[in-house]
Amino acid sequence: MVHQYKAAAFDLDGTLLDTSEGVLAAVRYTIDKFGFEPLSETQLKTFIGPPIQNSFARQYGLEGGILQEIATVFRDRYKDVDLLKAVPYPGIYDVFQTLNDHGIQPVIATYKRQDYATMILEHFHFNDYTDIMFGADHENKLKKKDIIEMALHEAGISDPADSVMVGDSDNDAIGADAIGSDFIGVTYGFGFKSREDVMKFPAIGVAKTTAEITKIILGGTK
Repeated sequence: MVHQYKAAAFDLDGTLLDTSEGVLAAVRYTIDKFGFEPLSETQLKTFIGPPIQNSFARQYGLEGGILQEIATVFRDRYKDVDLLKAVPYPGIYDVFQTLNDHGIQPVIATYKRQDYATMILEHFHFNDYTDIMFGADHENKLKKKDIIEMALHEAGISDPADSVMVGDSDNDAIGADAIGSDFIGVTYGFGFKSREDVMKFPAIGVAKTTAEITKIILGGTK
């Protein structure tokens, strides 16, 4: 018997939108502003998705208060100049419409800061399909599981087993597993590159395209 989900939570960067141009432009600006050594394209791409403090701490061995200073510079630049440099992945609106047609509520749970997430999602009209959009706090205290939980709670989901999380990274997989939600990994984004990458975590399926997300959620090919 196919599991009938009540809600599907979606990551933003690398799942709904290709935000690489804007994020990387703001990262380069921040690196230059602080006089850090330039990074390779491969290193820069690891900044897409995780909290910005974590990425700078990892790449430059930083800790303490400077990370919040870096985050403020990055976010101001991103908000004022680079936020809307994004492209919706082909077919993603069809996914949201189909879920709504089947009585499955789409919600959004992202590590992008709440106000930025709402701004960019409304700009690209995802609010035509859902008004539940939860993001990170400025201090980076919320973990992905907290953000997913808040989105599901707002959707009236009391049992996480009635939901599925869709995302492109280990953060999404770990967050879903921590609260007891099913997980679908997408390999067209920034994190997972193969089925093997996804299946290192508890997952009910792997989507190479947005259309495959719908098939998996509705009980098609996994």
